[in-house]
Amino acid sequence: SRRGSRPPARSRPPPSNPSPAMSSAIGAFANIAHKFVTWPQLSTQGFCNVIKIGTFCRTVVWPCIPPLLMYQYIRGVDEDVYATEVLYYKSGSKDAKAFYDSSRIGLSAHWRLQQDLETIRAAANPE
Repeated sequence: SRRGSRPPARSRPPPSNPSPAMSSAIGAFANIAHKFVTWPQLSTQGFCNVIKIGTFCRTVVWPCIPPLLMYQYIRGVDEDVYATEVLYYKSGSKDAKAFYDSSRIGLSAHWRLQQDLETIRAAANPE
């Protein structure tokens, strides 16, 4: 016998076919999904309802989305800046640029990114 060799693979039984009840359930689900997708084509009234819903979405819902996304972005940035200010205050440091250097471009002004970039620079340029 060879050392480190694997034992012979056991033969597996062939996969069983799904039961008729499972096939029936999948078929019923597919039928309901198809009816849901094709529902607007049922009648002239249904077609008008699709136009009304589309008009409502274009005039009411869509104009509300960009301001909500902007609000969430500003709220997230504000929370991050507040956490940085608390960290700066509790550290007792007098060097604010160590936490947020506004002279740096973009996100690299944040203290954590400054630390990460310095680690990458030190590893890429060993002295």
